[in-house]
This record gives sequence, structure tokens and C-alpha cells, in this order.
Amino acid sequence: MQIAIQKNNLANMSLIAKRFCRQCSHIAVMLLLCLSSFSQYSFTDLDALLKQNEKELGKNFALLVWKDGKIIYQKQTADFTSKSQAPIYNAGNWMTAALVMTFVDEGKISLEDKVSRYIPLFGKYMKNYITVRNCITNTTGIHADAGIGRIFDKSKHESLEDDVNAYAKKEIQANPGTEFYYSDMGPNIAGRVLEVITKKSFDRLMQEKVLRPLKMRGTSFSNDEGGAINPSGGAHSTASDYINFLSMLLNKGVFEGKKILSENAVNEMGKAQFAQLPVKYTPKMTEGFHYGLGAWIEDINGDGSGNVISCNNFLGVYPFIDKCRGYAAVLIVEKPREALNKQFYVQIKEAINSRLSSNCKE
Repeated sequence: MQIAIQKNNLANMSLIAKRFCRQCSHIAVMLLLCLSSFSQYSFTDLDALLKQNEKELGKNFALLVWKDGKIIYQKQTADFTSKSQAPIYNAGNWMTAALVMTFVDEGKISLEDKVSRYIPLFGKYMKNYITVRNCITNTTGIHADAGIGRIFDKSKHESLEDDVNAYAKKEIQANPGTEFYYSDMGPNIAGRVLEVITKKSFDRLMQEKVLRPLKMRGTSFSNDEGGAINPSGGAHSTASDYINFLSMLLNKGVFEGKKILSENAVNEMGKAQFAQLPVKYTPKMTEGFHYGLGAWIEDINGDGSGNVISCNNFLGVYPFIDKCRGYAAVLIVEKPREALNKQFYVQIKEAINSRLSSNCKE
């Protein structure tokens, strides 16, 4: 009897050992696959650049580079990973424009629709001709205070509706579509238009149409401190989340086999809008760039479409896509010790580009 029990125990132990070995083999294969995806590319210049700028970056940042369906470079710190959430400020503009384009795809709104059609107060204050396109291209003509710092000021109002109603009462400094003036007003007006159409809050719409389909679980426009939702500068996100958004744009609107935006919508977002207009105000970080829908066109084709599209700021948030080399990248710094300059972002892009071949003609 005891011998039979011992044999059963040995058999069970042997079975457990085999299962354990299979699991270990599976893990080992996965680790090798992960290592091979990184080992295809050598980003020593990028490593050195980040090391040289440790003082400005501080201790908490994450940088991801995505290409051909996988992460090919990842740099993160011990206390701040690619899944750590941080404010991304005006980098949320890109997502706001994408949300607007989901409604365009569905035929529920047109970029040429007048804002006054949905918010009659704009007509009352002689702003009848401002369109949705004007709103997400910073060409509304409404007077705004100069300075990037104004974009990040906390709203004095309790709701987006109150914010936008206050914009309607502001002075007009130029006819809509006649000059570019970067501010938070246009995207916030567009966000309020979507609220009126759907009778849902902006942050709920963003969750339903963009964030959940893209598995951006660490991203939100909700204002936990109270006050108005800010579609222009009020987002919080993670590097892992934002790379999902960027990969969708590179994949012509598709994420994990599901269409988030039409290819036409993605193309329109990446096309320079009103490229010939005088620029009355733009942040120093973006001087010389054109503007698409919610994002900057850093490198433009002859047909007006962008090869490199970004949504950066001096506060350490730099998401961009390079269509010529087929990659996306995002840097998120939780709290930079110093304001980051444009040259640093240029150097990041050049360090990545030096390791990836371009399909575009120089």
C-alpha cells in the first residue's frame, strides 16, 4: 500500500515538474522575444543624450519608441515608469481633435459647421462665422492673452459651459480664419459643441470614443480638483497610453484591428491648415511649424501633409510620429527641473532617426 502511494506521489511530482518546466520554457521564450525586439536597434546616442540631460529631466521620466507593432526602445526611471500618470497639458489637444473627428466620421458634425448653430450665444455677440475647424486650428479670431502660461491657468468657472460662454463675450481681434493665435479657447469651444450635441460631458465622450477603444486606462480629462473640464490643457496620461494613440494614427486610424478613425480623418489631422496665414502668437517651442488639427506639423510635404507631427511643450511632454520612418515616440517628464528647450527635442528625434531608415525622398 505504501509503495503504491509513493509511486503516485512520484508520478504527481514528475507531472508537476514537467508543467513547471514548460512554464519556464514559455517564459524564457517570451523574454528572448522581448530582448530580440530591442536588440534589433542600437540607441546608444539616445542613451547618451538622456544621460547628458539628467539635470533638466530630473529623476522621473519615461521615453518610449514604437515601430512595426512593438516597443523598440524604452527608458524609464525607478519611480516613474511608462505606466505612471502625469499632466500632459496641451498635448491633450491632439486627442481633443481626434474626438471631434470621430463625430465627423459619424456624420454628426462637419468641420465647417458654425459654432453659433450649437451655442447661440456666439451669434448674439457677433461671432456667427466661427467654425469648428477654426476652433481646432486656433483661428477663431477671439482676443486671447499672450503667453503660453495663460494656457495652463486654472479656470475660474465651474463648468466647460461657463468657460465657453465667457469666450463668446470676448472681443474679436480678427475675422475667423485670417490669423493664427495659439490659445486654449478654440479646443475648449469645440469640446463644448460636442457636449451640446450629445448632452454628455466632454470627459465621458473622450472615454467612450477614444480612450477605452485605445486601452488608455491611465488617461483622463477629469478635473479632480473641481472646476471646469479643460479639453485644451487638462489631460493626464501615461507614456504607454499615449503611444497607443500615436500608433493608431500611424496605422491610418486602426488600433488592434479596430477602426478608431477613418483614414480620411487621420489624413486631415496631419495636414497643414491655413498654412499661409500670419502668425500672431505661437510658443517659442513651435516657431517655424505649421498647425494641423490639434497638433504641430514639423516637416511638411509639397501637398501640405506632414511627415513629422507632434504636440510638444516646454514642460517635458513630447509625443510625435514620423511617417517617413514609420515610428512613434513619446517623452513624459513628471516634473522637469528646468524648462526644456526645442533643441533638446530636436536632438531626441535626430538620435532616433540616425538608427532608422527613411522611406521619403530628401
